[in-house]
Amino acid sequence: MTARSAASRQFSVPGLTLRPYLDSDIAEIARIGNAESEADGISERVTEEGERAWYGTPSEQFDAARDVVMAELEGRVVGFAGQDWVDNRDGELRDHRFWGCVDPEYRGRGIGTVLLADNERRARLLAATHDTQRGRSFVGFAALGRPATRVLEAAGYEINRYFFDMVRTSMEGLADVALPDGLELRPVTRDHYVTMWRANREAFRDHWGGGDESEAAMQRFYDQPDSDPSLWLIAWDGDEIAGGVINGISPAENEALGVQRGWLHSVFTRRAWRRCGLARALIAKSLIILRERGMTSAALGVDADNAMGALGLYEEAGFAIHDRFIAYRKAMAEAEQ
Repeated sequence: MTARSAASRQFSVPGLTLRPYLDSDIAEIARIGNAESEADGISERVTEEGERAWYGTPSEQFDAARDVVMAELEGRVVGFAGQDWVDNRDGELRDHRFWGCVDPEYRGRGIGTVLLADNERRARLLAATHDTQRGRSFVGFAALGRPATRVLEAAGYEINRYFFDMVRTSMEGLADVALPDGLELRPVTRDHYVTMWRANREAFRDHWGGGDESEAAMQRFYDQPDSDPSLWLIAWDGDEIAGGVINGISPAENEALGVQRGWLHSVFTRRAWRRCGLARALIAKSLIILRERGMTSAALGVDADNAMGALGLYEEAGFAIHDRFIAYRKAMAEAEQ
């Protein structure tokens, strides 16, 4: 039985049922996701519009109708879980990546454990349809010290990687940094979107994990309601993109958190232009443009073990670790035993 089935499944939590995702579930997904972030002290919020853009554009690697389930208890949506798959850049593994949320009012009843088990079940069914020689693994993400870590560890997942949210709490004392010789910034238009996406995805092929590089994934990214090309800084070397920073501001998140914070959503430098000060210059210019838009702080995410030294670069730019997240892994074969 797959998540496409029209029938609900009954599980071990009394009264709990899982059913396939519907487009009309977006409001509940946003509500529960934000409630969990608030309960766990995570300084991130989502909007219905943003979740609709993400869930509404299927690709081979993520299709909400196939890959997301909703948990209901006595007719009320109390949680959800989803997954996608990527080929890990190590060349050896295909990772089935999981996420999920439980309404904080319903924690402690085993709902998260049921959702994780169903994610594994559906991933095995999907993996059986794939023609690949790669090993298969399950990957789950959780904020350090929050309930999801206990659910994953109890199911046999082991810590594989740490990630940080970093915040620069003041926009005072900013200094502009010149781009390396021969590079220039140009305004971003829709004509640049495909080139920019491909440059960004190429730059991250040297990083841990994997990514969905499809046109659908690109569309999800650009369809985010707070996308603002006037905030993006893309450095060109002739006709080639050398690197960039995709900056963003979420008014809804800022209102919910009571801050004026901009995000450096993606800082990337292609291999041929690394180690020349490009990222440092783009980060400095990003902070200035965010301050000009009224932001009083800035945030970004980073792989704690980034091989390009990103953590140190961000610390030099005035960012400090604000929250820690863990990537857990378990071999699919272990889950089948």
